[in-house]
Amino acid sequence: MKILLPVDGSIYSTRAARYLARHWPADAAVTLLNVDAPLRESIAGYLDADSVARFHLDNGSAALRPARRLLAKAGHLFDECLLTGDPATEILRLARRGRYDLVVMGSHGRGALKSLFLGSVVVKVLAGSSVPVLVVR
Repeated sequence: MKILLPVDGSIYSTRAARYLARHWPADAAVTLLNVDAPLRESIAGYLDADSVARFHLDNGSAALRPARRLLAKAGHLFDECLLTGDPATEILRLARRGRYDLVVMGSHGRGALKSLFLGSVVVKVLAGSSVPVLVVR
């Protein structure tokens, strides 16, 4: 089974990683994913390409750290993917192209009405995914 685990370093994505580590067999092929939002033009214009790339690499690595620890401690083998772009769009694209069997995501636990106004990544992924999505709260 191929599982995509998008994480952002929050306690909510860490809960999803903890759930996966405890409840899924260690032989599942897990990909940890972090999608960092692009820098605004007003900021990126002052930095060279290497600095921008380093910024995204540092952010992604920090976001993966808690989930990486949990999965390694549980004996799960996993690979990592760092992308830059709109999180929901990139999660959906990778889930489809990578032929994943399941996407496991943490939710902030907001009510349905608030989620619609906030443009929650989880809500967008649920609405657009052809791959089953497990939401951990």
